[in-house]
Amino acid sequence: MDLIIKGNKEYELLDSGEGEKLERFGDFITERPDPEALWPKKNTALWQQASFCFTKNKGWTKKDKKAKDWQVKYADLNFIIRPTSFKHLGLFPEQIENWQWMDKIIRQNNNRLISVLNLFAYTGGASLICAKAGASVCHLDASKNAVLWAKENAEISGLKDKPIRWIVDDVLAFLKREIKRGKKYDAIIMDPPAFGHGPKDELWKIEEDFLELMNLSKKLLSPNPLFFLINGYTAGYSATVYENNLREIFDNGKIEKGELLIAEKETGRLLPAGIYARWQKDV
Repeated sequence: MDLIIKGNKEYELLDSGEGEKLERFGDFITERPDPEALWPKKNTALWQQASFCFTKNKGWTKKDKKAKDWQVKYADLNFIIRPTSFKHLGLFPEQIENWQWMDKIIRQNNNRLISVLNLFAYTGGASLICAKAGASVCHLDASKNAVLWAKENAEISGLKDKPIRWIVDDVLAFLKREIKRGKKYDAIIMDPPAFGHGPKDELWKIEEDFLELMNLSKKLLSPNPLFFLINGYTAGYSATVYENNLREIFDNGKIEKGELLIAEKETGRLLPAGIYARWQKDV
């Protein structure tokens, strides 16, 4: 099941094509590369309105000298939008359908304490959604700056005092320690990159480490888990790969998979923005 995200007051995909995408985050328009946009642009004049432009050679350049880091309200949370050297901005709007899915499951099970593990958690959108819905969350990322950014998002969203553990660590090392400690989680979220490094320069390669990641994660699931979500952006795999791994863990419940797609504001043309596979317990 593909998840199609349409624009709203705070976010819109204005145009795309020729290896780029033009988006509006709140008050500012950004232009950045996207290799999936392999088609012609529709409105070339609109691209002149971008306040921020990213190129591989120069990184981000400001067309509007007044522009700087800014905030948007998305999914009833506040996010700091901050252009990074990796062309990211700190918000992945295509995840809103997954966020709403998690929010619903947690709220439907509010008669129990719910513990959520968010791996490769970056700036914390999923962590904040789960915490706001009533779960306790363990937020893990190998980047200290990303975790600090997520904590800023929590604070400006009014979630500073929610039960969130902020962890900077190598994911495999942390999971092994959690298993030894006898820790269990009712839900797991992950967004494994194709390649990366831990805080002590530990090497991560998805083709070599993903199966161990899934095996360790399985051992951390509680006896009555609620959901498991895998997102993918850069590894080049099909969503079926993630679906097959979920079927190795679960023999009941519901599994869905597909593309994450963003619809352009005027044309409705769909821009691929990632893949996902998710499991939830039987209702």
